[in-house]
Amino acid sequence: MFEPEFVVLLGPDYAGKSTVMRELAAAEPSWRLLSVDEEFLAPEHAVITPLKKALLKETLPALGTHHSADFVAALLQTAVVHLRDQILACAPGHPIVVDSYYYKILAKCQLIGASAKPMFDWWREFPQPRRVVFLDIDPATAWARSGNGAAANPLEFHGPHAEEDSFLQYQVDLRAVMLDEVVRLPVDLISGTGDAAARVREVIADELG
Repeated sequence: MFEPEFVVLLGPDYAGKSTVMRELAAAEPSWRLLSVDEEFLAPEHAVITPLKKALLKETLPALGTHHSADFVAALLQTAVVHLRDQILACAPGHPIVVDSYYYKILAKCQLIGASAKPMFDWWREFPQPRRVVFLDIDPATAWARSGNGAAANPLEFHGPHAEEDSFLQYQVDLRAVMLDEVVRLPVDLISGTGDAAARVREVIADELG
């Protein structure tokens, strides 16, 4: 049975993962870069984009009133399963880099109080990466990158509003939960400032050849 070999690019909100993924795509066209960001989705997977927009614009603003944390987790599972399917569909021989995989989504589901443990346990049975590259960032820098909360969505801060303290504490908690989830895997911590893409590229090239 084919066992995919891949690396996961992980990190807190506003760490710069999307920027790094774009730079990797430009520098390494033979690499397979998997993400639910629209620019990395094939036309046949375009259904992911309206689901993400509905989550951000309709579901999350009503979290705790019209929609439960478990309902949010169920919507997020579409992204998790899509990434799993794409990993399994990759032909061997080319480096595979996955944006966040299920680790960040699982952490966010836990932080909002989702109780879907059987679903989370199923995710943990998915193929595991050879290495996690954790793009690290200081929460204060993340706050500044969010426009002091102007760009933040409800899965990026505690409580009903994006206030500085609630954002900073959420990012601290998110980082801790994600690192705990990948504690049994090799993890490289790389600063999300400066030329992060070059350092990430070097680690992945060394790992996957």
